Amino acid sequence: MTREKERITVTELHKSGMKTSDIVRITGYSQRNVYNDVRRYKETGSTDDRHRSGRPSTVTTPEMVNKIRCRIRRNSEQSMRKMSRDFGIDEKTIRTIVKKKLKLRSYKVTQHHFLNDAMKASRLAKCCKMQCLVAGDLLNRVVFTDEKIFTVEPILNRQNHRQLLKKGQQNTNAAKFVTRRHFPASVMVWAGICATGKTPIVFIDRNVKINAAYYQQQILRDAFHPWAKQHFEGNNFTLQQDWAPAHSAKSTINVCNELFSGFWSKEIWPSNSPDLNPMDYSVWSILEQKLSRKRYTTPEGLKAALIASWNEVTTEQCATIISNFRKRLRKCIEVRGGNFEHLL
Repeated sequence: MTREKERITVTELHKSGMKTSDIVRITGYSQRNVYNDVRRYKETGSTDDRHRSGRPSTVTTPEMVNKIRCRIRRNSEQSMRKMSRDFGIDEKTIRTIVKKKLKLRSYKVTQHHFLNDAMKASRLAKCCKMQCLVAGDLLNRVVFTDEKIFTVEPILNRQNHRQLLKKGQQNTNAAKFVTRRHFPASVMVWAGICATGKTPIVFIDRNVKINAAYYQQQILRDAFHPWAKQHFEGNNFTLQQDWAPAHSAKSTINVCNELFSGFWSKEIWPSNSPDLNPMDYSVWSILEQKLSRKRYTTPEGLKAALIASWNEVTTEQCATIISNFRKRLRKCIEVRGGNFEHLL
């Protein structure tokens, strides 16, 4: 209970004729507080705070608060430092006004992939189809796959990658920095997960463009099909893949029909939907976090680190990641196929 409510309770009991000692015994409030509340009421006839002496506010005035409110209404991306310079007042005071007077908080501006009306309508229709296709335990038999390029450069998150230093050390050799090359060496990988495990990680040969023939032979036939046959022990499963040119070729569709018991066609999996693919919304981020600790001098070193990081991904992690898929489907349907990650 707040002091204000406590003060009102004590005052009402006092007005009813109850003795101060009895109020302390019944309510359990501090004796000092009860006596002070009764005395205040006798002297002022009110439960309000007494007028406090002190220096009157010269900066945090209603006029200044209103100026800052109007500035933020015109542009909610205002810089605290810039407002401090423009108004000629301390930055700490600006932050106090924004937080305590205007009740505003600072949030990061998020990035989303572009979606037009046609894309949203397509996503909505296909998400409704997928919701039926993953009902019950059917989701546990869907294998989600994707490709990604990793570079030998350490991964830097400009917003959250921070270093703890003493004041002033940010301008010394103790401060860590990350350098960038124009064209760093890179490695392209293919991988997939399901609720009960993960595929082998496949490295795409350097300077090789993934065309239909390469994708069918090196990935579907040589890597994925033997793993799926062993993992699912001949039982039915469903393959998910995005619809890059190599995936959507007629010859690739024929190979999928030949090798797999089921796969999601273009009529099921929506384009422009990395926010629905577990590989995109979770798995690649896990690998990037593990790889961000150091710089790799050669692609071979990066490959070895990728294999080690991939081996650390557990079946329990895969199950948890896949379980989020239904939640994302529902949220995508709620927003009529639009961007939804900021609502999770």
